[in-house]
Amino acid sequence: MSDIALKGLKEITTSLLPPVHLWKPDFCGDMDLVIKANGDWIHEGGKIHRPAMVDMFSRILWFEEGEYFLVTPVEKVRIQVEDAPFLVTEWNWIETKQGPAIEFTTQTKDVSVLGLDCDIWVSPFENEERPYISMRYGMKALLSRNVFYALVESLVQVETEKGTGIGIISAGKSYLLMQDK
Repeated sequence: MSDIALKGLKEITTSLLPPVHLWKPDFCGDMDLVIKANGDWIHEGGKIHRPAMVDMFSRILWFEEGEYFLVTPVEKVRIQVEDAPFLVTEWNWIETKQGPAIEFTTQTKDVSVLGLDCDIWVSPFENEERPYISMRYGMKALLSRNVFYALVESLVQVETEKGTGIGIISAGKSYLLMQDK
């Protein structure tokens, strides 16, 4: 495939998501694909080095009853995910009708705005606390260390229904990340 065609494919896949939620194919079996806890996609033991391929697979990812699947109109194959299938690699402040908000971008070019179409929380994974945001179809994205460390400068005292402590305010919504003791 030419570079121009690949670029066009990438633009299409990043701007439109297929209607995976409408597809109900039969389960076809397991695929040797693992999304590692560090965000690497591993197929048959080797890392997928083509970002366009990872982007394409991410667009047909489906989460159902605690398991992950790649779904097309005619196939449904199970894959393994060690932690979160997405990794947030970029962030920035944007202005919204609800006020200043944080826009997150994943390694697969998914964009979410905290307080509008995603939430943030911290939960344990292998004996460490890790920050996540919600994603489509009940999935989640891990914030990379550099993104989370950069967000630390935006932490403020917040009060939510869960309690008072340190957190972040985005699009007028408060998120508690560390509760006062």
